[in-house]
Amino acid sequence: MNLIIDIGNTRMKLAVYEENSCLSKLIIPKEDFLKNIKKILTEYPVIKKGIISSVDFFSKNEENELKKILKLTIVSTSMLLPFKNSYKTPETLGLDRIALIAAAADQYQKKNVLVIDAGTCITYDFLNSKNEYLGGAISPGLTIRYEALHNLTAKLPLLKPGDSDFFIGNSTESSIHSGVINGLVNEIDGVIQQYQSIYKDLTIILTGGDTNFLAKRLKSSIFANSNFLLEGLNHLLKINTD
Repeated sequence: MNLIIDIGNTRMKLAVYEENSCLSKLIIPKEDFLKNIKKILTEYPVIKKGIISSVDFFSKNEENELKKILKLTIVSTSMLLPFKNSYKTPETLGLDRIALIAAAADQYQKKNVLVIDAGTCITYDFLNSKNEYLGGAISPGLTIRYEALHNLTAKLPLLKPGDSDFFIGNSTESSIHSGVINGLVNEIDGVIQQYQSIYKDLTIILTGGDTNFLAKRLKSSIFANSNFLLEGLNHLLKINTD
């Protein structure tokens, strides 16, 4: 069994994998992660190795504490990857994006794959049918867009994403919802169309915290998989330890 640790911008995921099956998943505040990891290791004493990916600061003390209780692999740009990294600055590539492309390389071999991770930021990552990672894009996520309208203006209220199928707002709040939600949905659909104009046979994966909210609003045909990053981390652990 493997312990998968994903530290994102706003939260942390812990998952237990046996081969390719996810047996347990926990989403927790980042401050509580050592306590929760020890609890999981008590519940699953057969876990011997784990992998961690962090887009946030991960201290040496925390790393040393984990290494005392677990054979730990830390995701890095220098580790063995299941794809060719053609990013112009490979050393700056986000570790979360590496994991996403690792999952694409493992599960969609010889296919053109666009992975869209809808979290704090929206990341677009493209792997071609030759197993070459070419890059992608980064833009503000759903919550950031709401926060920016509130924080960078004098009077606009801070709203949370809500169900709204209208596009003509008839109040300040409905106008904000329309602008943020329709703006992001049209951005994603537009990016997909740009890729499809060049790569006719394109597989599209949508993942991340806002997957369910966005999936039902997109016009494009997608595969929604909220565990895609965790699956990529599990695959990276396999090929770097087996």
